[in-house]
Amino acid sequence: MIAAPELPSEFHYPQDSDTRFSSDTDFSEAPDVSINPTKGKGGKKGKKAAGEKGKGGKGVGGAGRMNGHYQENGMENLMLFEVVKMGKSAMQSVVDDWIEAYKTDRDMALLDLINFFIQCSGCKGVVSGEMFRNMQNSEIIRRMTEEFDEDSGDYPLTMAGPLWKKFKGSFCEFIAVLVRQCQYSIIYDEYLMDTVISLLTGLSDSQVRAFRHTSTLAAMKLMTALVNVALNLSINMDNTQRQYETERNKMVAKRANDRLELLLQKRKELQENQDEIENMMNAIFKGVFVHRYRDAIAEIRAITIEEIGMWMKLYSDAFLNDSYLKYVGWTMHDKQGEVRLKCLTALQGLYYNRELNTRLELFTSRFKDRIVSMTLDKEYDVAVQAIKLLTLVLHSTDEVLSPEDCESVYHLVYSAHRPVAIAAGEFLFKKLFSTREPEEEGAPKRRGRQSPNANLIKTTVFFFLESELHEHAAYLVDSLWESGADLLKDWECMTSLLLDDPVPGEEALTDRQETALIEIMLCTVRQAAECHPPVGRGTGKRVMTAKEKKTQLDDRTRMTELFAVTLPPLLAKYSIDTEKVTNLLQLPQFFDLDIYTTGRLEKHLEALLRQIREIVEKHTDTEVLEACSKTYHALCNEEFTIFNRVDIARSQLLDEMVDKFNRLLEDFLQEGEEPDDDDAYQVLSTLKRITAFHNAHDLSQWDLFSSNFKLLNTGIENGDMPEQIVVHALQCTHYVVLWYLAKVSEGSHRKEELMSLRKQMRMFCLMCQRYLTNVNTTVKEQAFTILCDVLLVFSHQMVSGGREQLEPLVYSPDDSLQTELLSFILHHVFIDQDDDNGSTDGQQDDEAAKIEALHKRRNLLAAYCKLIIYNVVEMNTGADIFKQYMRLFHEMLSELGTGFDRSSSAFCGIKELARRFSLTFGLDQVKTRDAIAMLHKDGIEFAFKEPSPQGEGNPPLHLAFLDILSEFSSKLMRQDKRTVHMYLERFMTFQMALQRDDCWLPLISYRNSLQAGGDDDTMSVVSGYSSRGSSVRSKKTKAATPTATVAAAKRKLPEGSSRTRVWNTQVTWMLAQRQQEEVRQQQERAMNYAKLRTNLRRGTGLMEEDEEPIVEDVMMSSEGRMEDLNEGMDFDTMDIDLVRPLTFYYKYGICKKKETSSRCQLRLFTAHLTCVNICMNIRFNN
Repeated sequence: MIAAPELPSEFHYPQDSDTRFSSDTDFSEAPDVSINPTKGKGGKKGKKAAGEKGKGGKGVGGAGRMNGHYQENGMENLMLFEVVKMGKSAMQSVVDDWIEAYKTDRDMALLDLINFFIQCSGCKGVVSGEMFRNMQNSEIIRRMTEEFDEDSGDYPLTMAGPLWKKFKGSFCEFIAVLVRQCQYSIIYDEYLMDTVISLLTGLSDSQVRAFRHTSTLAAMKLMTALVNVALNLSINMDNTQRQYETERNKMVAKRANDRLELLLQKRKELQENQDEIENMMNAIFKGVFVHRYRDAIAEIRAITIEEIGMWMKLYSDAFLNDSYLKYVGWTMHDKQGEVRLKCLTALQGLYYNRELNTRLELFTSRFKDRIVSMTLDKEYDVAVQAIKLLTLVLHSTDEVLSPEDCESVYHLVYSAHRPVAIAAGEFLFKKLFSTREPEEEGAPKRRGRQSPNANLIKTTVFFFLESELHEHAAYLVDSLWESGADLLKDWECMTSLLLDDPVPGEEALTDRQETALIEIMLCTVRQAAECHPPVGRGTGKRVMTAKEKKTQLDDRTRMTELFAVTLPPLLAKYSIDTEKVTNLLQLPQFFDLDIYTTGRLEKHLEALLRQIREIVEKHTDTEVLEACSKTYHALCNEEFTIFNRVDIARSQLLDEMVDKFNRLLEDFLQEGEEPDDDDAYQVLSTLKRITAFHNAHDLSQWDLFSSNFKLLNTGIENGDMPEQIVVHALQCTHYVVLWYLAKVSEGSHRKEELMSLRKQMRMFCLMCQRYLTNVNTTVKEQAFTILCDVLLVFSHQMVSGGREQLEPLVYSPDDSLQTELLSFILHHVFIDQDDDNGSTDGQQDDEAAKIEALHKRRNLLAAYCKLIIYNVVEMNTGADIFKQYMRLFHEMLSELGTGFDRSSSAFCGIKELARRFSLTFGLDQVKTRDAIAMLHKDGIEFAFKEPSPQGEGNPPLHLAFLDILSEFSSKLMRQDKRTVHMYLERFMTFQMALQRDDCWLPLISYRNSLQAGGDDDTMSVVSGYSSRGSSVRSKKTKAATPTATVAAAKRKLPEGSSRTRVWNTQVTWMLAQRQQEEVRQQQERAMNYAKLRTNLRRGTGLMEEDEEPIVEDVMMSSEGRMEDLNEGMDFDTMDIDLVRPLTFYYKYGICKKKETSSRCQLRLFTAHLTCVNICMNIRFNN
């Protein structure tokens, strides 16, 4: 109590920990003591302890209610649960009706509220008036638990559908409105809140998930509402204190003693109310929160963390201290992503308010490393929020995060997951680009090289080069786009840095920096013109808003006006630099070509065409020539008025190239003369240019087939044709055939055209077949790839879709050609890496050359497998592929043995394949139940089939297969996991269960995958042995008889499969055998838990390094092992391409076959084919 005349200027909470919040000052666990919600009030007369039922007032059998109003007949048409569930009435009116009923008959109204919480849990039982009068809360909860239907896994808070999603919001709103409406009177009657808190505390300790989940949510929302009440009381107390001080400081003549007494009385009432509210919050916090924040169910843990974040944000004076922050810090190590996510979002609300930063300094220093590590969390949503939290920390102070911490976030701008990259881009922008040079007021705006963005653009270039991921410029630009779009779209400054001379004292860009700047500039132009992320980051096409479309149009106009003028001089300056020219030539593809006409920029167009022509004449590099070809294709658009001008320039260039090629070819193939190297180079250079242009332009009018076929035929006859000439001649002839087919397929055509195309195609296929026996490996690979593509294009499927007129063009390979194709695969794909020296030029020690060779072999195999998938070659040719797979698989097993590295890229690749293969089973677990069950059964038998060669005590030879099999555990139905686990234990010995060495990790991992989620739906942490005594056990959890257990086990798997029935017969005896053992283990766990709670060790401060939360068997390890919680970023191209064949064949319709047997064969073949690639990868790595 506060004395009247001597009011202190500040209020301090009393030190009595029983009547206040938990007063711990460290990050240690509060002791588990029994809480009396009413203790601390001095034992006033007429007040009852929590859980006692008042006998005063009207009896429970008195008034009833209809539509929220009580009536005299004792019946009620609509209970409170039904009213809230329908959601038709405003919550304010619903609560007001209940309050009126409470004032009329508080026992009847409270009974309705109790049944409301029971029914919200999905329990069909109803608390009667007699139970309410004669039974304690623990007995009521026990009775409701016995009547709970445990077979139904769903309850209102987890049911699907719009009605039940809305119900959860209405449920929370009801509690908030109820407390708000009762905050001035009813909640202080020491009856309503005591009863509700006692009930919710007991329900939150139940073993039934629905009771625990619903009551925890209700208790946490009740606590949040009480925090708001306490905050209002605190504000009113401060106001009253100020009024009192003002009145007391007046002169004696002007002081109103009556007003002083009223203010003293008012403040006394407010203090008593504050004490009462704090007792309630203390009871909820210690009775519910400290136990449920580590519940077995992740959703319950997430609720507690979300709400404690609200308490610290709303009432920071009382809650924002180490005693409460420690729970958030501990739970950041939770094994479930949704809980970690709630921790981060709760902290974001605190760090966003700069006024609270001083109170968070100790927490930040203690848990900063954990937050930084969470940026690599395996759950992308968690990683995004961790980066955003670090951005807020960075925004508050720059001194907290070390350079190493910042660098761990910087590289995430190259992440393939766009939200992570965007968050990292915002962090990078705030760290490196938030400081700008201030512009003087009234001074003209600086542009170009002198603009304030010049140094920031240079910083971007420096960062890009230092990251050493030069091929990911598009990813960097996309990451910075949302936070720094204005900087990235300052193309005037970029071109000025490239074209203008540096001012005195300014350091010029190096050649490497200029190359990086041009690449970044191209990526920004592409991003602004296309308005979608780069390849690998897109989540599907998104419909742009009107504002985004207008921004896109304005950006294209601005970039065209700028680069139409500056691109020709840029090309002229860097005309001999292959990499720079290749990037600059891609800019016109994003222009608004109308600007050339409307802006009267025709002279700049002429300059651009001259520069492109000069570049074509200077360069022979394929990338540069293809870029020139694409630029001509973009400019030659018939929709724009510049078409004629560009078409004339293109035709002149092509005429000269074709005439030159025919002239050189005639001299090159002249009989009786030996061509020299200079002639061969001239022919090759011209052929490269023609091939690059033929890729994007139709050159049919120049009749290139005859000249190329003549060149190829001469190479076959003489055998001394240069390798690159043959390769480009094959490619050019391929383009000729495809353009001819496109012309024939478009519209009307004559029969002579079809016969001419048929003749050319068959002649070309025969030529490619002859080149399969060439001595040069590169030529053979080119001939094989083109031949496979031609056979696929001209297969029987080309007549589908109403194109029956193309039937004469269908070509099926004969047996000899199929044999040659298969022989090529066997001799050029399934070979040892060391033997493949034909395409690496002796550079087998070069890692990049090895990877390139491996990718080339994969592409060859993919080209052939397309023929099998589309029935171009016989299906039985796939048998030889399977033989090679089995050979490589057995070699792999013999090489790896039992002691191989489970963290190697090869093993991870197989696990990734298993994960992707498990996704093909779909979401319907009932439909795939038999298949998944038999997969686990056969997998377990295979893993334990071969004993260890080292003898007893060592793991079986194939035990590592359980690590692969664990990827399919998530596809098991919940009731099947336990049966599979029992079947696994049949093969295990007692010593195996005790092993913890690394070689036994596959068994440990597989057992954990079967146990995960198996008990989550019904069981919680065994907290019922606490001194509160309100938790009860359902009678249904008592030890079942062996007969009942066997019957339950027979329901675990479907009866439709005979193999499954045999399996059930094998394991039913084990279920009965282990039932008594399970009951004994549960009792031991309960006793161990009670001992653990008794022997708690308390720390003394937040900064103790060894201070961690109490870890129960259902909770995560607080050590925060990075290998479990985080998943590193790996940009290894080989790992990314590891699963490419699987997605590639799905793309080409592997699942679209109508015949069931064929579809199964193709699916199986594709999976084994990918395994072949993985085996090759394993051999390559070893």
